[in-house]
Amino acid sequence: MKKGAVKTWSTPAVQEEQRLIPCTLCGGRGFRPALSCEGFAYVRCTGCGLVQMNPQPLHSEVHKRYREEHGKDYLAYELANEKNFLRLQELALSDAGFTALEGELFAAGIPKILDAGCATGALLEKLRNRGWEVQGVELSLPQADYAGKARNINVRSLPLEESYFNGGEFQVILASHLIEHLNNPGAFVREAYRILSPGGHFFVTTPNIAGFQARLFKGRWRSAIFDHLYLFSVKTLSLLLSQSGFALEKIITWGGLAAGTAPPFLKYWADRGAKKFGFGDVMLIRVKKPR
Repeated sequence: MKKGAVKTWSTPAVQEEQRLIPCTLCGGRGFRPALSCEGFAYVRCTGCGLVQMNPQPLHSEVHKRYREEHGKDYLAYELANEKNFLRLQELALSDAGFTALEGELFAAGIPKILDAGCATGALLEKLRNRGWEVQGVELSLPQADYAGKARNINVRSLPLEESYFNGGEFQVILASHLIEHLNNPGAFVREAYRILSPGGHFFVTTPNIAGFQARLFKGRWRSAIFDHLYLFSVKTLSLLLSQSGFALEKIITWGGLAAGTAPPFLKYWADRGAKKFGFGDVMLIRVKKPR
């Protein structure tokens, strides 16, 4: 039996009220087993291939995890890993061309950026220091409070679709490790499209179910956790984004083997290969709203 990497922290797997829903990507109702995990499982849509929990926990049940029962646990987890998470976010954005884009946007004025799922606001604080006008959205109340009080970041503790930003308000939207947690990722993407200005850019980061680690570890994969309602591949996430009108700009993946699962020399070459050949554990897709 293969030993999986240590899983990403998640709320415990518990019994919640669930319902069977059509596939959020293609509307199909045919599913087959995909991954069996401890206390829960994923299925794969027979139409489009999207991997998902289905039956799915109700929207109200999912919200309780972040807002009531485990909100303080999430804050503690984010604060303990904040420096490492920030470093990874900055590296990924740089690889996706954010720095060059930043120069273009500042040439036209002070751009406005939204970080959906901003956690403790560490990235927004950095961007504000570089001159951006920043805005956050974070469902977890303890994290939203921390970002507001400790960093003076304006954060709305509501789902993006209920935050009611103006149409075309932002030049850039970031969503790092958020979309896989959502009951309705399609509605989220459509709202991001609405509130982006024409020519605006959307950066979406999420685990890659088609990556090498997911294929190797299957149900023991570190991103196959109770809080992840969807597990996207480059193909399924690209299709979701294009359905809302976005134009693809760039795709990157990274993470060949997790620390502790292979000797350092093998991890080094696996990580290099993951970036070069697109089989990384995590992916970032950058898309643009046409003018």
